[in-house]
Amino acid sequence: MGIKDQFQDKAQDLSEKAKQAAQRGRSEESERSSQDREKSQQPQESLDDAQQEAEDRFNRDYDA
Repeated sequence: MGIKDQFQDKAQDLSEKAKQAAQRGRSEESERSSQDREKSQQPQESLDDAQQEAEDRFNRDYDA
């Protein structure tokens, strides 16, 4: 095996490792973004619940 072959093999190995690292990075980024969406959606849900509760209290008080 010549030096040229060794360099080509090393370059191929590094290329494969870079592709794998990039793919892991994308999957981690996707996971984080989905978690962020879930977190940002939770306050909206609790806000909706609080608003509905306030409307219900108002309607009960108004009807009484």
